[in-house]
Amino acid sequence: MRICLLVEGSYPYVVGGVSSWIQMLMEGFPEYEFFIYALGAEAKDRGKYKYKFPANMTGIQEVFLDEILSCRYPSLQENILSEAERRCIYELVMGEKLIDIGAMAEIFQHKGKIRSPLAIFMSSDFFDIISQVYRSRYSYLPFTDFFWTMRSMLLPLFYFLHQPLPEADVYHSVATGYCGIIGSLAANVQKKPFLITEHGIYSRERETEIVKCGWAKGDFKSVWIQYFYNIAKLAYRSADMVVTLFEQNAVIEQELGCDPAKIRIVPNGVRMERFRHIGELQRHEGPLVIGGVVRVVPIKDIITMLRAFLLVQQAFPDAVLKVIGPYGEDKEYYEMCRQTVETLQLRNVEFTGSVNVAEYLPKLDIMVLSSISEGQPLAVLEGQAARRPFVTTNVGCCRELIYGATGDELGTAGAVVAPMDYRQMAKEIIRLGRDFELRRRMGNIGYQRVENGYTYENFISSYREIYGKYERSGDL
Repeated sequence: MRICLLVEGSYPYVVGGVSSWIQMLMEGFPEYEFFIYALGAEAKDRGKYKYKFPANMTGIQEVFLDEILSCRYPSLQENILSEAERRCIYELVMGEKLIDIGAMAEIFQHKGKIRSPLAIFMSSDFFDIISQVYRSRYSYLPFTDFFWTMRSMLLPLFYFLHQPLPEADVYHSVATGYCGIIGSLAANVQKKPFLITEHGIYSRERETEIVKCGWAKGDFKSVWIQYFYNIAKLAYRSADMVVTLFEQNAVIEQELGCDPAKIRIVPNGVRMERFRHIGELQRHEGPLVIGGVVRVVPIKDIITMLRAFLLVQQAFPDAVLKVIGPYGEDKEYYEMCRQTVETLQLRNVEFTGSVNVAEYLPKLDIMVLSSISEGQPLAVLEGQAARRPFVTTNVGCCRELIYGATGDELGTAGAVVAPMDYRQMAKEIIRLGRDFELRRRMGNIGYQRVENGYTYENFISSYREIYGKYERSGDL
């Protein structure tokens, strides 16, 4: 069986939780053939892989958004769309109805119909559609701004819809974003099963980014936000199954329009053997060592971690903070973090870059996660597998991992604070720092929680059942 993994903005170019999950998934099924369809931002990343592909990963198709810039604009064209196709694009721009992926497939996948993803933008049809939508809903906005916003919004979508589809027996997307669009398209065109594993809630994450961003102004923010929610709804409708990592995500997916009958919960899993050499927390001479295993990117909110550490150093002057993870993904943000260290006059802060995490964890007394958005972070699961207590923000599955899910009576494995609340984060770190027995007890509880419900073996067993269902069906 050939499984096409649809990936956006992560594997194999970025080291992180989703990428590690993809690697573990492929390694867990040597009997299946995997093909990677990778959507990226910049073509400069082509071929620059951060992972060694397993033997059963047999190919990769790389599509980069900035390659649109090299596309030649066709000449102006009149009436290139049928009335039905015009209606499809009109409803897409209006954003009030579900995207008609079948009609979009007819426009972009039919050979010879649209020779360039830019062709529609150079047509009288598109200008007429935009003008019609503008008059009916957005006439209070500047037309030029509205036109270019719609063009910027739809250009990536049209570009991805125009790409050739790889052949596979199952299409498995790791989000409901643009890779969810590709999966929906494949399900429609290839008539093959389409599966989604949603780590975080993609549409909610995009909403958070858009609300805070500077490139979308005023009412245009709501246009962009609704667009990503519509993409998510299409993916939910098109998928045969939607796998999520924990209960709260499943509730949100239902609120966003996913059929509850499609949803299945499969937690992430940790290879416990990687951490067997790490015993329970021990007393030691020297400073309190705090660590965060994170990519240095805005969504991980390293600035809040640094601000909290400033307060921690008032209680523990010799305390050490290790920011453990790659910092080359967003160089501007990394420089902002370095500048924050200097501005706050922080001592003993180390950005380690990419390292063997299992070798670093024994050096830590307390672990911290300051993210503003997460799914079910592998960094927390791995830290708990290493018997380290955690202070995390209340995002994704963190509350469940720290305090336990329904029916879990093991106890507390750390503390959970509100996102961006650096004062409370510092308070909890200081509380743990002053009580060694509390730290050790919490670390042991976290270890037992992972051992009970978040192992690699359980993870692979669940997906073996899912993939086996498709393999046994007569649809392949």
